[in-house]
This record gives sequence, C-alpha cells and structure tokens, in this order.
Amino acid sequence: ELSRMARQRLKWMDYYQAHGRNAALTCRYFGISRQTFYRWKRRYDPYNLNRLEERSHRPKRLRQPTWSVELALAVLHLREQYPRWGKDKLALLLWEKGWEVSTSMVGRILTRLKERGVLREPLRSGISTRKRLWQRPYAVRKPREYQAREPGDIVQVDTLDVRPLPGVVLKHFTARDVVSRWDVLEVHTRATAKTASHFLDTLLARMPFPVRAIQVDGGSEFQAAFETHCQERGIRLFVLPPRSPKLNGCVERAQRTHTEEFYEVTDIPLQVPALNKELLAWEQVYNTIRPHQALAYLTPHQFVTQWQHQRKEAMCH
Repeated sequence: ELSRMARQRLKWMDYYQAHGRNAALTCRYFGISRQTFYRWKRRYDPYNLNRLEERSHRPKRLRQPTWSVELALAVLHLREQYPRWGKDKLALLLWEKGWEVSTSMVGRILTRLKERGVLREPLRSGISTRKRLWQRPYAVRKPREYQAREPGDIVQVDTLDVRPLPGVVLKHFTARDVVSRWDVLEVHTRATAKTASHFLDTLLARMPFPVRAIQVDGGSEFQAAFETHCQERGIRLFVLPPRSPKLNGCVERAQRTHTEEFYEVTDIPLQVPALNKELLAWEQVYNTIRPHQALAYLTPHQFVTQWQHQRKEAMCH
C-alpha cells in the first residue's frame, strides 16, 4: 500500500497521461513546480509504484568517530564522577587536563557512550529538595468523564478583591452553577478557610437545588476547614490544576458581570453587613429579573423552574 504522498504523486502521473502529456497543465493544476514534477516523472515506473515513495536521505558515507579510546574513557570517568554535568562543564575540565577537544565532540562522545550502554544515568533517589505541594486529603482533579448535565452537578466558586477606597480590600465570594447560571454572592473582610466555609453554608442555603460537586482553584482559602466541610456535607470537591483559570470560566465571567453591573454603578457601603444586604438584593435581581443570553434569554429562576417541572413530569411518566 502506498503512502498518502505517493498516492498524490500517482495522481500527477495519471493526470499527465490523461491530458496529452502536458507537463505545464499538470503543474498548474496541482500547484507544483516543473522541477518537482520532472524529478518524480523520471522515477515513475507504472510496474513498480513503490518508486514514488520517499527515499532515505541518509548519506552513503558517514563520518566515523575521530576521538581516541583514551579520550572516550576520560569523558566517561568525568561523567561518572559528576553525573549531572553537561558537555560544557566536562569540556572545561578536559581542557584543564590537557585534552584538545571541542564541546560538541564531548557531546557526541556522551551520546555514543549512552547508545552503547556504557554510560548509564543515575537513578533518582526518593529525596528531593523541591518544594512539595500540600497533599489535599479530599479534593481531586475533575475526572474527564464527569460532566455537568443538571443544575447542581458543578458549582464553581471563586474570590475577587474589591477595593472601594485606597487601602481598603474586601473579599467577594461568588458561586455559580454552570448549568442554570444561578449565582450566590457574599463579601467578607478576609479570604480564609473559615470564611470560605461560612460561604459554603450560604450557597447551600440559597441554591434552589442540591449541590453535588464544587470546583475551586488552588487558593489556600479552599483548603483545610473548607475541604473538611465539603467532605462532611458529602459534596465532591474538584480542584483546578495550577495556572488554569480558564477551566473555571463560568465563575470568572460572573465576577466580571458583578463588577460591571453592581460594583461600578452602585455607591456601596464600606461596612460588610450593609454591603452584604445590598449584594443580596442584587443577587435576587440577577437570578430572577436579568435575562441570560446563555439560557436563551431566560432568567436563572425561570430556567430552574422549567427544569424542575420537566423532571417532575419525567418521574410521573
């Protein structure tokens, strides 16, 4: 069987034969140069179509190693003595010992020694000085097969810095259901595992459906007590890989919406209880009045009501 490129070259030859052996027409039709066409025409044999395959470009004569056995042994000895050093450092040591050798030649010697199995890289030990990531006892990466099909399957949670005045920083928590776009909002003075746990209770109380899984980033506020709280509630906790905010795109977009449509157009109070009262009023507007383009211009409340009605009918049937 011919490769894809060989079959294409065979089409050139068939077209050339079918159109009066007109090479110029063939080249224009297939968008190839005459030099390319004639090169393959010379190789074409209708009784041996394998001649249209690419040939090996390996040179007939290969350069043989020019280094001595003594030099190879010197490189091997140094590499075994300093197993993590590369060709540049080894070449400097060889020059100090009186060897006239280039850095590239040292690299070729190392490659040849590895190919022959003479030089073996040391095995890594279990000891590492790298900073270890905190082992999360409950949170896991979201399995590829887990998909959000109904409200409550995945609720994305994230925090946002709100700076109403210079030197004043408030932590805004947003939870968004990825299916119904239902949002729950709350502000705290700090983003800690304790305040995140408090927000978890808030979102479970305000979501009009059971929450089966929560997805968060790797922030410290979503560890420790927050993770334990999710486990006690029987809620699956998915944590994102590092530097992957796009995987929490729904709640990231929600943060922008609440910034533009609430914080930037509202004279917000600086006291957290008063701000949460204003935020709750906006949350109700968002969930019950504001049409959502992703929901065919339904509100999240209308979408959830339709879903609950359809689910009830399906259960009856």
